Amino acid sequence: MPRPTLAQFCLGTLIIVATTVGLLAVSGATGVVGIVALVAVAVALGVLVTALLMTADRRRRPPAHPTSDQPRPEPRPAARPTAPEYARQR
Repeated sequence: MPRPTLAQFCLGTLIIVATTVGLLAVSGATGVVGIVALVAVAVALGVLVTALLMTADRRRRPPAHPTSDQPRPEPRPAARPTAPEYARQR
């Protein structure tokens, strides 16, 4: 499994912190169980965002090294010059 990049890791952490602060502010939870539940939801959301960013990044990028399963493209023959003969004189 590929590791997340630094940007993906930072965004996931930001989502976790922002969601935790937002949920705690909105819910007004004061008990330990309520706070632990809200933090667990925030962590799950941050992990989900990071995982989705990793899959989106993998879809956008072509593989760095072609695998043996993929056929290699056939070499193209050299193109014929399109300029007239007199333009190619030395």
